Amino acid sequence: MPALRSVRILGTGMYVPPDVYTNKDLEKMMDTSDEWIVQRSGIRERRFAKPGLGVSDLAAEATQHALTAAGLKVSDIDAIVFATLSPDYYFPGSGVFLQNLLGCGQIPAFDLRNQCSGFLYGLNVAKAFISSGQYDRILVVGAECHSRAINLTTAGRDVAVLFGDGAGVVILGPNDDPKRGLLSLHLHSDGAHRDALKMEFPSMRKWPAITQEMLNDTKHYPTMDGRLVFKNAVTRMPEVVHEALAYNQLKPDDVDFYVFHQANLRINEAVLKHLAQPASKTYNNIDRYGNCSAASIPMVLDECARSGRIKPGDLVCMASFGAGFTWGSALLRW
Repeated sequence: MPALRSVRILGTGMYVPPDVYTNKDLEKMMDTSDEWIVQRSGIRERRFAKPGLGVSDLAAEATQHALTAAGLKVSDIDAIVFATLSPDYYFPGSGVFLQNLLGCGQIPAFDLRNQCSGFLYGLNVAKAFISSGQYDRILVVGAECHSRAINLTTAGRDVAVLFGDGAGVVILGPNDDPKRGLLSLHLHSDGAHRDALKMEFPSMRKWPAITQEMLNDTKHYPTMDGRLVFKNAVTRMPEVVHEALAYNQLKPDDVDFYVFHQANLRINEAVLKHLAQPASKTYNNIDRYGNCSAASIPMVLDECARSGRIKPGDLVCMASFGAGFTWGSALLRW
């Protein structure tokens, strides 16, 4: 049996829609305030896509930036792994939308539904494909259009103020540099808490999947037990970071840079405190983009790679937590 190949990130890309919605804009739609939102989440603004656009459109823009960064062409991509909770259609998946938009031939394309942890799950799947030699270069996508399904009224404010639209992608490929590459990924879930953060309808458990009564009762909007989500996030994220470090016989101080999912600035501050690490070792863009779920980590990666915050040779640790509950971490040498 041939040895497994090492895998690394060849290029990164991101895209956010141009339309900015500040907290002041939300004040006009619901009973909230800039001070209240910033204090609880750290968010000051977010982007909403124009009507008619979907996650595949955002992902296509991000992909062009990643191809340029990697020095590759669309024809060099062998497969697409698309993580999203807000697909273009209920089915088929957004992976095939993106495959068609890019014009990259009849390559395999599929979706993952792991919400805020979706990118790390997708990274793990793509790594396995490349390590085994089945494919050489895989596009891993995280993209969301949350604005299509949030309740922008006072009734939905606890959830609606948190989310934005955006896309982040990476291109994975075989690693020919022994000093770089993905070292390990660690994934978990706990379905006992599946109802703590959910969008229940439309539901294939019901007939019909959506009714006028459900719409009248606003049951087609997401709901969240904010305290339970926060409590679990600040526990599980440090745990899974320690898991990755222990697996590689490392300690928190050995990490050069931490990339956390952008759900809530207060969560990330708590995780960093638990790890006893300085704020200089991480970067947050939630103040400008809000929670972009599966897109959050690759968006941060792209901004940090392009700005030089993450440098070749840096040891980078990523961690996420989200609905399901699902959570994970990844360790790589940039």
